[in-house]
Amino acid sequence: MDALYTFFLLGGGLMTLSILASRLSSLFGLPLLLIFLGLGMLAGEEGLLGIRFDDYSMAFVIGHVALAMILLDGGLRTRLKTFRVGFKPALLLATLGVPVTGAIVGAIAMLVFNLTLIQGLLVGAIVGSTDAAAVFSMLKGQGVNLNERVGATLEIESGTNDPMAIFLTLMLVEMLAGDIGGISETLLFFVSQFGIGLAVGVGGGWLSAKLLRWLDLAPGLYSMLALALGFSVFGLTSVLGGSGFLAIYLAGLMIGNQPGRHLSSILPVHDGLAWLSQIGLFLVLGLLVTPSQLWNVALPASGVALALIFVARPIAVFAIIKPFFKFRTREVLFIAWVGLRGAVPIVLAIFPLIGGVENASLYFNVAFAVVLMSLLIQGGSLAWVARRLKVEVPDGTTPNRRGALGILPENDFEMFIYDVENQDLEGVPIRLLRFPSGSLISALFRKRAMLHPKGNTRLKLGDVLCVIGRAEDVVALNRLFNGNARLKQERAFFGAFTLEGSALMQDIAEAYGLTLSSSTPGMTLSRFMALRLGGNPVVGDDVDWHGIQWVVSEMDGNRITRVGLRLY
Repeated sequence: MDALYTFFLLGGGLMTLSILASRLSSLFGLPLLLIFLGLGMLAGEEGLLGIRFDDYSMAFVIGHVALAMILLDGGLRTRLKTFRVGFKPALLLATLGVPVTGAIVGAIAMLVFNLTLIQGLLVGAIVGSTDAAAVFSMLKGQGVNLNERVGATLEIESGTNDPMAIFLTLMLVEMLAGDIGGISETLLFFVSQFGIGLAVGVGGGWLSAKLLRWLDLAPGLYSMLALALGFSVFGLTSVLGGSGFLAIYLAGLMIGNQPGRHLSSILPVHDGLAWLSQIGLFLVLGLLVTPSQLWNVALPASGVALALIFVARPIAVFAIIKPFFKFRTREVLFIAWVGLRGAVPIVLAIFPLIGGVENASLYFNVAFAVVLMSLLIQGGSLAWVARRLKVEVPDGTTPNRRGALGILPENDFEMFIYDVENQDLEGVPIRLLRFPSGSLISALFRKRAMLHPKGNTRLKLGDVLCVIGRAEDVVALNRLFNGNARLKQERAFFGAFTLEGSALMQDIAEAYGLTLSSSTPGMTLSRFMALRLGGNPVVGDDVDWHGIQWVVSEMDGNRITRVGLRLY
């Protein structure tokens, strides 16, 4: 019993320290996952607490459970509309990018550690994929608001590239252990990983989404049922020989994109579960490593990590994305830089240990060193690089809170909570506000007292408004309540002047003295910008034309609704 209580004490203490230490991330810009790893190492057998943990099988199980929960949460928060700009490049990076990166890293590892070709390629396969936990955590934790094209590509790639890394790692481990099957058997394994993962993930996710929407449960049970269904999809896919990681990500995607009142109960709980998984996983992996063994390979492993960051990943990204997709060079550079490695390479490095491969500890220590370097160099500089490469777009005003009212099964009304921060609204009567049709203010709070708003009620800075509307009203409401600080940021980025996307090019040309081609006068500005940008525009895209930078500042789905003008 004492051992059980000690487990609770140490586990609770480490989790508490991890959460409290997260403040260091915001104060000093340290990546959160690096802090969790560091605390695990400090608590390990050569650290302050001296906890001995070398059960690789248990770590393997913990890794699978934690990664499954992280990927489920990532899928729940990925919007299907982002696939229009990110799916194709992400899919190529998830399939071709992993072996290309792995081959380059493998060749370098072979030279650095004096390994055989297969041993070197195994190192490359283990560290060849980006990590969903690291990417999701870094983008969310550092408050980096990337343009949709770049953000979607990185998130979808990290959520779907695990099957290729697992396939390559298992194949190479079997080759080293002498258990490799024939070519047909290997190809069947490859196809089943992706094919079964895709079919069961999409099919199981679709059925799960329909079930969650149909059932009338207590709010707390929706999130538990979503987790149970996600794990069922993960398990079924794995039993059938497919990639459970791909399947659970796709299942989360299907559930998260099925509108209904269940989502307001699911998302907050799964956000907490994802954080719990990340903290627990990285603490366990930190406990698993032996610092003295890691130190013995630190120098050559650092060389492999630097080669991955500065050579292998950029070559793979430029070779795969640049020739086939209309990404700007600065966007490709950023995607290459955010090839974050995290828990997945360390979990994959357990395969050689379980498979009885000769000198298996080398793969684990190299993978751990690569992850440390990646989190420190790439993760620590992510926000700065995003600003330097101009792939970040300003954060606009969003509701402080929002939630469905549960009135309608589809396109339900929601409650949006806004603070009045825009000085232009000071003293303005509510009846003069340009509200979207069908939305209204249901309550107004001033100095913690609730007022009943009327048409002649004048707003004051600091008021809190409860607005009832639908999801399509959010863009107009955000613009209405945009605070002064955010307005200044937007004007600095998009330009002081903005035009409606529906404006005719003929009218714009007359106002600004521009020369148009014969096919342009009848076009709207939205259509003109979309053609200039080659299709699939996103907020932040710009076009240089007639000494003006025309910047996409607002979109509604696939349609450009506002364009900013920057003079240069």
